[in-house]
Amino acid sequence: MNRLRIKHMTGFHYGGDVTASYNEARMLPTSADGQLVLYSNLEILPISSHHSYVDYWGSRVSSFEILTPHKELALTATSLVEVRPRPHDKHDATWAGLAVEVEKSTENIEHTKQTRRTAPPEDVIAIARAIADTHENPCDAALAISTAIGEAMEYMHGVTGVHSTAQEAWAVRKGVCQDITHLALGALRSVGIPARYVSGYLHPKPSAAIGETIAGESHAWVEWYCGEWRGFDPTNQIDIGDRHVTVGRGRDYNDVPPLRGVYAGPYGSELFVTVEITREA
Repeated sequence: MNRLRIKHMTGFHYGGDVTASYNEARMLPTSADGQLVLYSNLEILPISSHHSYVDYWGSRVSSFEILTPHKELALTATSLVEVRPRPHDKHDATWAGLAVEVEKSTENIEHTKQTRRTAPPEDVIAIARAIADTHENPCDAALAISTAIGEAMEYMHGVTGVHSTAQEAWAVRKGVCQDITHLALGALRSVGIPARYVSGYLHPKPSAAIGETIAGESHAWVEWYCGEWRGFDPTNQIDIGDRHVTVGRGRDYNDVPPLRGVYAGPYGSELFVTVEITREA
């Protein structure tokens, strides 16, 4: 078990006075299987009234507006979370049985549909199909497909952007966790396995001492349905465990951005992001 304190600071520097801005933040985790939120708070500057709700996909959302002139928008989300290893039980599933289960659930059906960001290129579909054809158990196939996609990609900042698609990332075989997750989702969905995008954090140093603060960043991984939802981190080729903290889930990144909004003011803004993770137990 790990007890992790996460401090996530983000926002925008504007090119002048912004007269109004309307925003949504998805930066606070929820308690669920494998994690317990002990404390969470979101500070917004300039000070703004806001209301919170849980969206369709189960993510906590803080919606707020700022109607006074400002040159900067700054958010600080602080969370203290206990994270435990997630069990990954073996399931004796079949492709026919999975297809029947998918048809019984709206949630599962929604996560079999491709989006603009996850639509895979033909050779990714071919890789997924070749792997699926060699596995009688779709659960085993899902792990093999996600592993193959992660192995085929080189992790590299600066090659893709926040709006890049799976096809664009695959064309250069490079990208960040968001791109690798989109590719894994597209591959899994192409063979009929429901899969969803997960956003959160990964403590980057397994051997961190208690009290040691590490520079981190937002992270993304996949979950697929095969009797139950099961997570895997294709970027790092590891199971989801006591270093992963989940914040949101959706069909792709577009459902779970940490901060999204519109503003009235001069053209041009600069995003800033800092994440600090401290192991407290």
